[in-house]
Formats: sequence, structure tokens, C-alpha cells
Amino acid sequence: MKEKQAGATPERRGRLTLVLALATLISAFGSSFQYGYNVAVVNSPALFMKAFYNATYLERYNEPMEESFLTVLWSLSVSMYPLGGFFGSLMVAPLVNKLGRKGTLLFNNIFSIVPAVMMGVSEISKSYEIIIVARFIVGICAGLSSTVVPMYLGELSPKNLRGAICIVPQLFITLGILSAQVLGIRSILGNSTGWTLMLGLTGIPAAIELLLLPFFPESPRYLLIQRGDEKNARKGLQRLRGWQDVDEELSEMHLEDQSERAEGRLSVLALLSKRSLRWQLISIVVMNMGQQLSGVNAIYYYADSIYATAGVKANDIQYVTVGTGAVNVFMTIAAVFIVEASGRRLLLLSGFGICCAASALLTVALNFQDKVTWMPYISISCVIIYVIGHAIGPSPIPYVVTTEMFRQSARPAAFMVAGSVHWLSNFTVGLVFPFLESGLGSFSFIIFSCICLLTLVYIWIVLPETKNQTFLEISQMFAKRNRVEIKLGDGKQPLTQNKADGPGSEEEEKVTAF
Repeated sequence: MKEKQAGATPERRGRLTLVLALATLISAFGSSFQYGYNVAVVNSPALFMKAFYNATYLERYNEPMEESFLTVLWSLSVSMYPLGGFFGSLMVAPLVNKLGRKGTLLFNNIFSIVPAVMMGVSEISKSYEIIIVARFIVGICAGLSSTVVPMYLGELSPKNLRGAICIVPQLFITLGILSAQVLGIRSILGNSTGWTLMLGLTGIPAAIELLLLPFFPESPRYLLIQRGDEKNARKGLQRLRGWQDVDEELSEMHLEDQSERAEGRLSVLALLSKRSLRWQLISIVVMNMGQQLSGVNAIYYYADSIYATAGVKANDIQYVTVGTGAVNVFMTIAAVFIVEASGRRLLLLSGFGICCAASALLTVALNFQDKVTWMPYISISCVIIYVIGHAIGPSPIPYVVTTEMFRQSARPAAFMVAGSVHWLSNFTVGLVFPFLESGLGSFSFIIFSCICLLTLVYIWIVLPETKNQTFLEISQMFAKRNRVEIKLGDGKQPLTQNKADGPGSEEEEKVTAF
């Protein structure tokens, strides 16, 4: 246990209390799980959904649907989800400032339960339009939950557990994907009678969250800094930490509040023009673009054909896909346990490095798999290695770092920017990749490899390690790169706290925000 200075009371390390653990699990299951589930839920029953579109059209107009129109409808069914996610991300800042973090998550369940009912009754009501609209609405739910859950959990967590707890939402996203893959097996719900139930199941996690999350604390940082409600902030902290003496943490929040009064609350436009946040903003844009443009969706798109070429029977491909999803979950669990030991930067560098190498090797393997008998197995290995690399770094860590790089006043606007970039990039890949694939074929993975490499170089040069640092300490790290100085209150007070126990170094005296 380290000490802040000679003779001072040893720093008390936060622990995983029951209240913190349950708040993490309920919010991640109720919100993040749905995001992952709805990413993959339409993949397995696609044939049966298209058959329903055709049959509905035939019943209405007494003629079969043209293939081109079916393609348009299916493209809308898929792409409305990331488009809804983009609009959801635009709602983050106003909602979390008005309703709070927990309040926004509870409100967000409307955007899950309503479309779940709509999709569940789509076959009975003989309307494919309902599915398309519902996919857009559930996309709004995903856009909000993908940013608000990491923000909420990051503000609940003690600094020594913040990285691990902020990866839990990503773990539940992968569990959601895996659940959709398992339920999509033909013998379970991925068939002509079960697909509507499969689509409607997304409402169950939302209902559970709506029932249970009200019993857990709102973010103490939101209550104290943005609402000025110290009484409830103290109560929430005491429940989350498992001890009564939370004065030190409250004083750290007060100090962060002072440092931000000099800057004021930030809108997105103010964030974009703020010199003291320039490199933080560039970093979250680069990381979120790198995460989505690294080719992860293309890898999953290609996976089935790669497995088929390697000799996997058509009926068995669904089980191999589930196995790939299980690898994704397992490696995200590993990231939860190693992020506090290895740090964020190392996981990002390793992850993008692995994805870069796997994409380049996959390009070679795909081009030679018809000529060399054992090359398809190299292709399968590349897919699995890529999934491993993405799961330990590019998938979970950007959310952690976005939480850590911004203080309370800028965090909602920062998550709004990060979410918008994330969903726009996701939408762009879905739109552009089919054309890339038809024009370049397997050589399209060279583009993804280059994007991974460029993101890796940026992280290597710019991004500092944020492990076990307070929000103010991280702001100080970036202040040097931004060539600004962070002050308190009226701008004349230094970012230090005087200790009665004797002198310490400047680093030791620096007041923590968490």
C-alpha cells in the first residue's frame, strides 16, 4: 500500500463491495447486453425474415417481391440499427445532464421494451415496416447504453478498480452477441417459428433493469458536482465503498468542481474549441474510428465462407460461429482481470498490433487457399487470432480511456462525440464494405491492416498510461501536451492540497479527483 507522503495515513484502496458489484452487473446486463444481442440477432434468422418479407408482400399485392426491393428492405433492417445508434449518441449529453446517469439508463429502457414488443408482434400484424422502425428505435437504445453505462460505472468506481469495471459493459456486449448466436441455432429459435420470439427477447434485460436499478445509487460525482447534493452523494459513496468515512473522496470531488468552475460546463461546441482538451478529443476520435474501421465487422462477414472453404459442413458452421463468439467472451473476461496490471496503453497497442498482423496474413491466406491445401486452416487461425486481438484492446479499452481522459463538466459532451464517431464509423463500414469486397475481394483486408497500424502508431506517440491515475492527474498529463495549465477556482490557486503532516513532493501533494 503506497503512502502519499511520509507520516501520512496510507491511501485506502477501493474494494469491490456488493452494492458496486450488483450495480455493475445490473446496468451492464440491462443495457450493454442488449447492444450486443441486437448486433447479432438478425444474422441467423435472416433467411426466414426475408421469406416473411416476401410472403407479406405477396399477400398484399398478389405478386412476388423483386429481388432488388428485398435487398433494399433487408439493408434497411440491418442498417437502421447503427443509424439509430448514431441518433442515440446525440442524445447522451442532454439526457445525462438532466436525468443523471442512472436516470438516463432507466429512461433508455423505453427504447428497448417498445421495439421488443413491436418486433415480437411483427409476424402476427403482417408488417415488415414494424421491424425496420423497431430496429431504428432499439438502435437509439444501443447508442445511449454504449456510452452511458461506461460513464456511470466509471463514476461509481474507485480509481484502482475503474479499468476493470469499465470493461464489464464490453464483456456483456460480447455475452449478448454469444447469446444471440446460441439462440440462433436452427434447433433453438433460428427457425421459421422462433425468429419473432428471438427478436422480442431483447425486452427482458430492460425489464429487469427497470425493476432493480432504482435501488442502487446515482453517480455521487453527478450528485455533488452537477447537482450540488452533497448529502445524497455522501450516502451513495458510503454504500458503494462499504465504509462511513468518505470525506477524503468528497474533498477530491470538491476540488475537481473548483477546477471546473474556471472553465464552466462544456457543450459539444465548447469542447471542440477548447485548447485544454484538444489532444483528448483527437484521441477519442482516433480510437473510436480505429475500433470500427479496423475490419472487425468484415472479419465476421467473411468468417462463414472461410469456415466453409476449410471443409466445415454447412450445418456445422453455426456451431463454429458460436465457438468464435465464446473466444470473444473469454478474452474480454481476461481483459477485465489484466487491465489494472498491464495498463490501458499496452492492451491497446497489443490489440491493434495483433489485428494488423492477422488482417495482413489473412489477405495472403485467402489468396492462396485455393492453391495450397492447408491454407484454409491458416485463414481460420487468422480469424480467431484477430478476434482475440480485438477483444483484449480495441473493443473494450476506448470506453475506459474516454471515461478517464475527461473531467465531470466535459465527460457528457466527450461521450457524445465518441458515440457519434463510433456509430457513424459502424454505419460507414456496413455501407462501404460490400462495395470494397466486390471490388478488391480479399485485398480489402490490407486497408483494415493499414488502419490498425496507423491507430497503433498514434497510440504509441500520443496516448499516456492512465492506469491508477485520478481524473485530475490525467488532465495534468494532457495539459503538458496541450500547452495549458489547469488551475482551481478563480485560476489563481495551484492544483495542490496542503497537508498538515509535513512537506511532500508536488506529485504527492496533487489532489486526486477520484
